[in-house]
Amino acid sequence: MKHTIIDVSNLELTEKVVTIKRVTKVVKGGRNFRFTALVVVGDGNGHVGAGLGKATEIPEAIRKGKEDAMKHLITVALDENNSITHDFIGKFGGASVLVKRAAEGTGVIAGGPARNVCELAGIKNIRTKSLGSNNKQNVVLATIDALSQLKTPEEVAKKRGKSVEEVVG
Repeated sequence: MKHTIIDVSNLELTEKVVTIKRVTKVVKGGRNFRFTALVVVGDGNGHVGAGLGKATEIPEAIRKGKEDAMKHLITVALDENNSITHDFIGKFGGASVLVKRAAEGTGVIAGGPARNVCELAGIKNIRTKSLGSNNKQNVVLATIDALSQLKTPEEVAKKRGKSVEEVVG
């Protein structure tokens, strides 16, 4: 996954907690309980990221997850009707997420974890299908993988040395 450094200081980021899990480590003296929080942040305008935070208290885990997510922001290529530019399948671990562009008025048709990512990225019209694993963390990261690899028609035209009209058809 390619990551470009995005200046976070001027972005109005909102956060959504996807999942909170209690994890246990068994040690000599008993059990150590910790919490992991999977957090997605986005500005609703083409920037989104996900992060994982672990701590002994839930609010601290959420704060750490938010910081981690801000370090891993990606830029999403959107088209004129707030959908994605083309269909793509993102993969992470055992999870695959198919993202399909949709016409104006379709809305966000997506399952829980993928919906959080799409809404915070500012996508208004999209269809997604989660394939393979239902693990929330892997589904979120597969969705982000798919959105990060989308290209605009301009980028494709430049890469192929053609005009945008030739690429779009």
